[in-house]
Amino acid sequence: MAQEDDDLDGLVRKRIRALRVAQGLSLDELAARANLSQSSLSRIENGRRRLALDQLVTLARALDTSLDQLVETASDDVVSNPIVDSARNMLRWSVKSDPGVTVVRQRMTEPPPDNPARMRAHPGREWFVVLSGTAVLMLGHRRFRIETDQAAEFPTMLPHAIGAEAGRPCEILGIFDRDARRGHRPED
Repeated sequence: MAQEDDDLDGLVRKRIRALRVAQGLSLDELAARANLSQSSLSRIENGRRRLALDQLVTLARALDTSLDQLVETASDDVVSNPIVDSARNMLRWSVKSDPGVTVVRQRMTEPPPDNPARMRAHPGREWFVVLSGTAVLMLGHRRFRIETDQAAEFPTMLPHAIGAEAGRPCEILGIFDRDARRGHRPED
């Protein structure tokens, strides 16, 4: 456990210095923002001064980051595997840095319904990019053709549906915020 604490301590000190340098701040400038002396900040960065929680909070604010991001540990789970939704012919990945965001890769072969009564409306926002083919986005009574490499973003409170152009499959990569993802549960 002591080794893990030392590793985290060193990592936090490196992050403080790296963020300061990346933002183009001198020791004096960051020290002034954090209400510390320049020598205290230097000793914090060099490991010659104990890291105190109140100073970490102040430094995180001064560096325009959160305490959580400043002290988060490195994760070994860099690679993620998709969840397969066979019923909907899609792959879904959760975005680890923001648990409220979901990424979905979907191959569509059917056109979307053009009747707003058969479309979904729910809180949230959706964004998608067409990987291949041409997608059709219905927003109420409006119809949009989104071709390969084009993207669309829209509030999901509008009745909406996405599908393929008639007779031609397409593949999209979509990003849903937490509220939009709830609106696309498999049981819907």
